[in-house]
Formats: sequence, C-alpha cells, structure tokens
Amino acid sequence: LSPTVGEIASCVMSSSSSKLALVLSAIAFVSEASAFTGTPSFAAPRFSTGVASSSRAHVAAPMGLRMADRVPFMAGNWKMNPTGVDEAIELAKAIAQGKGSSKTEVAIFIPHPFISACKPHLDVAGIATGGQNCVSAQKGAFTGATSTSMIKSLGCPHMLVGHSERRTLWEMDDASVNLNMHKILGDDLKPILCIGETKDEYELNLNTEICAIQLSKGLKGITKEQMKSVTIAYEPVWAIGTGLVCDKETAQGVHKFIRDWIAKMYDQATADGVRIQYGGSVTPETVDELMAMPDIDGCLVGGASLDPVKFARIMNFK
Repeated sequence: LSPTVGEIASCVMSSSSSKLALVLSAIAFVSEASAFTGTPSFAAPRFSTGVASSSRAHVAAPMGLRMADRVPFMAGNWKMNPTGVDEAIELAKAIAQGKGSSKTEVAIFIPHPFISACKPHLDVAGIATGGQNCVSAQKGAFTGATSTSMIKSLGCPHMLVGHSERRTLWEMDDASVNLNMHKILGDDLKPILCIGETKDEYELNLNTEICAIQLSKGLKGITKEQMKSVTIAYEPVWAIGTGLVCDKETAQGVHKFIRDWIAKMYDQATADGVRIQYGGSVTPETVDELMAMPDIDGCLVGGASLDPVKFARIMNFK
C-alpha cells in the first residue's frame, strides 16, 4: 500500500513540502483505512500504476458478471447552470428528445431550484433526476442546506456525493462524505460517490492511492447489500473542465483498480455488480473509446450535458 522508496526519495529531493505531505498522507492512511465498521475487514492490495490497454470486446471479467451485464449509466451534472428556469426547461426538453431509443440508463443532476420544473419533461423519456448535494441532517437550522428527504419528496432517486468541487471549493472531507453516504442510502436513494486525484497527486503517480483512500473512507460502514445501490464515479480532478484528457488506457487502469479494491473490501460478486463511471471532460469525440473499456460502465458528464446535441451523442454512444 505504501509508495515506493523511489517515490519518497524523489519527493524529498524535490524539496517540495506539499508533495512530500501527499506521500506521507498516503502512508499514514494504512492504519486508518482498516478501521471499518459494519463491513468485512480486508487485506490491502498491492498498488499498480501500470496500465494495460484493453477493450470490452476481448477482455472478460475473471468471475461473476461480465461487463455487458452492467447496464451503462450516463449522468449529466448541470452544476450551477443555466441561469434561469425557462432556459432549464428548454434544455430538459431537448435532452429528453435526444435520448431517442437508447437503452442506456440516464440521470440528470439539476440545480435544486429547477428540479420540479424540469423533471416532468425528462420523465417522459425515462430519464431520472437527482440532487447535486445534500447534508446529513434531516432538517433544522442549516441555512442554505438541502436534505435527502427534500430531494426524495420531489421524486428524484439519485444523489451526487463527494464531487471534487464540493471537496475543494467547500472543503468537504471524507468524514462528511461518509455521513452523507449513510444518510442517502438510509433514505433509499442511490448515491454516485465521486473520487479522484488532483494534478499534483497524478504527477506523483498517487492516483490509485488517492482513490483507495477516498473509497475506504467514503464507504466506511456501507454493507454489501447497500453497495447494490452505489455507483462510483472516477473523476481525475485535473481533467474536469480543463480540456486536459485522461486517455482511455489510463482511465481503464484506474477503473480496474477501483473494482479490484472493492473486491478486497467486500467480495468479487459485489465488485462485479458496481457500476463505475468516468468523469473528466467527456465529449462526443471521446465517449466511444471510453465505453469500449471493460471496466468503464458510463460517464459523469459536466459541460457537454449543457449542450443537448453533444449529450445526445453521449447517451447514444456506439
């Protein structure tokens, strides 16, 4: 689980205290990650930063489900867009029309003030809706907060949790993510748990280590049965809205690591059943090659979900 001696030495020689802190944090995680409650104990797997190219066509799952048995899941995150309800309604109508005959499961995460207005137009196309964030409290003196019961009362089955923008801009930590996971699942909603590394962490080859930390802390106390309702979204922070591209081989390698890690935390059958989305500047030009990878089961789409033509192509990937 620990970074290699070479990685540590490289950080020390770089005289970068921030980079050294990242490595030391990954090392310190070993003892904390094992403190699970309510889930089986697990032995930490070896990290592998090597990535092998593969495709759904010629790579078979070793056990349990094969990749084709997981229904693809595309999610659009509108973030704080658009600026008014009328524009939001028109966007919802266009996305509904663009779904066509696609058998892909689709959900749109709408700004909370627009959910009621947009939801009926998405419902007719079989597109689900969800909340972008919540707090773990049910109600109370929490100005500006949204509870799971509020989102559920609108008929939304999904909820984002731990998105990189919540982690960075609002300093949401792994403990809060875990509390939200329990609250979301406790109210019979389906969370998409977002994980992923920053650019500094990626350059230090700590992408899998960071994912392991966020998975282990975010899923603490979540049972195998509850995992049937959980989707994981791998979002390399450095590729979100930046135009930088995480190539399909790298994305597949991290997705496979995530599935292997879940197998260590729970078992292979649980891991085979979990859908893992990729998020990070997904476009019509990249979606086909991403979805050809055996461990990429869908995409969490930001900017392109605000363009109904682009998102239609993503929903109808080939």
